Amino acid sequence: MHDLAARLRGLPPSLGAVRLVAVDGHAGSGKSTFAGRLAAALDGAPVLHLDDIASHEQLFDWTERLLSQVIGPLSRGETAHYTPYDWRARAFGAPRPLPPAPVVVIEGVGAGRRALRPYLARLLWMELPHEESWARGRQRDGAEQREFWSGWVAAERAHFTADPSRPHADLLVLQTPEGYEVLPGPATTVGPDHEVTHRDGPSAVC
Repeated sequence: MHDLAARLRGLPPSLGAVRLVAVDGHAGSGKSTFAGRLAAALDGAPVLHLDDIASHEQLFDWTERLLSQVIGPLSRGETAHYTPYDWRARAFGAPRPLPPAPVVVIEGVGAGRRALRPYLARLLWMELPHEESWARGRQRDGAEQREFWSGWVAAERAHFTADPSRPHADLLVLQTPEGYEVLPGPATTVGPDHEVTHRDGPSAVC
């Protein structure tokens, strides 16, 4: 994890002075956990969760909101302010700051969408099949979210059919019993100067 963090720090900025790193994958694939551990290895890099940008009414139709509240300010070197969505209250909350740190992590389904890719320093994809991811997500959220998950699965299928992220991923992240393994993604041409395979043991991801 720390090796990956060092490589990300060494990338050229992609959004103003920020290296914007996206972690995408199916719902339930472990994006939030991985993003949190990556952020810790990046000395507390800010993490933007797309659950705070999406809403019941706009599960995937949130691009303009993200561009205006986050991408625009960061591109100008300003602190962004976004209004996080409360999924229980079904309302947006008070503005929350997102500083233009050297590395900012954005995680969530659709983080690697077409409209965001021009601003990304790297796109990481959590390599877990959709059925397994969704089963994990349903188990995590319990019976009270069963109806929501039925609608979510259809919406996620439609999104990735129209705007797939995985073919554009620079790196694939596999969770293993020992930690994480990071492999070259479909968008990466691996040569002698592009060694990206890492295996992180338990001590590296705690």
